[in-house]
Amino acid sequence: MRTVSVIKADVGSNAGHWRPTAELVAAVEDVLADEGAFLDDYFVFTVGDDVDIMMSHTRGEDDDDVHRLAWDAFEAGTEVAKEQGLYGAGQDLLEDAFAGNVRGLGPGVCEITFEEREAEPFLVFGADKTEPGAFNQPLYTAFADPRYTTGLLLKDTIHEGFTFRVMDLEHTDDGARRIELDVPEDGWDLTALLMEPHRFGIEKILSRATGAEVAAVSTQKLRNVAGEYVGKDDPVAVVRTQADFPSPGEILQPYATPPFVAGAMRGSHHGVFYPIQSDGGEIPSYFDGPPLVKAIGMVLNDGRFSEPVYPFDATFWDSVRDDAATRFREFRERQGAFGPGTVETSELEYGGWTDIMESLEDRWTVAPEQSPSATDD
Repeated sequence: MRTVSVIKADVGSNAGHWRPTAELVAAVEDVLADEGAFLDDYFVFTVGDDVDIMMSHTRGEDDDDVHRLAWDAFEAGTEVAKEQGLYGAGQDLLEDAFAGNVRGLGPGVCEITFEEREAEPFLVFGADKTEPGAFNQPLYTAFADPRYTTGLLLKDTIHEGFTFRVMDLEHTDDGARRIELDVPEDGWDLTALLMEPHRFGIEKILSRATGAEVAAVSTQKLRNVAGEYVGKDDPVAVVRTQADFPSPGEILQPYATPPFVAGAMRGSHHGVFYPIQSDGGEIPSYFDGPPLVKAIGMVLNDGRFSEPVYPFDATFWDSVRDDAATRFREFRERQGAFGPGTVETSELEYGGWTDIMESLEDRWTVAPEQSPSATDD
């Protein structure tokens, strides 16, 4: 069985929460080259201020050595960030030492395991300045809505539908809380869950025809790990495509009308999920946004990654970006700090609002109820 692991972290960036330096990324890659002989392949990419490490191996999910390698690479990047005085050096490394795997230590983790097909095309998505549930709407559209994915109507194995494994992102008391829902039968119930991306996030999608894992998404919520705001969650996702699964075009189509997702400035606002190009020119420089999404297409062949293809580089997406930028700017100017410009107060990523409410508590007054005025007969 083949496992593809994508582990990401913000360990420092230049000029604020924008982009890691080339030297930081090189330090991460050096550790992978020196210590990753047990991997079949690896690939490093960045989205905004995040470094994303994608690894191909046969050790299964939550493997200690795979996770330790990523941790060591991020620590090396952190050292460079400290030397260069970068902002947020080691921000997502919430513990001083590695402990078994990186889950619960700060980095985001997405892993998918499958029997490699003769041709194994897939897409990997990285995001910045947003939350784990940001992929809810695009993945629902691609795997459960026949208005957009005509493979649900035209291809027998796709027509059998998919199983969505959804995680309760706020449940932290006694392990992970999950539910599995089948589409199309449970489609409305699934919609009801996914409409609240702050709390519920897609973790895996499985084919009902073959039982194979088709998609995986990171579901870590840093606030729940650290107990306070230390950065936005910035999910990653892997989606296998073609044959018994939707095509790349069906997976990518939802981003042509990008949804509003939580994130942007101080992780506490709503913004358009903005598809970015490969050259690194896109940084979250307007109101620490908009929330960014990068897509990379590859083929896996005997465990090795092909040359990457960046679908959002196509000129078609220029008009999408123009429209998304206009919508985000207008939304910000219309709403300011007033809802729905900001997320609901329970999701604000800083404690200042609560402090203000507490400071005002003694200044409230309560007027006694007035009796109706008596009227003469």
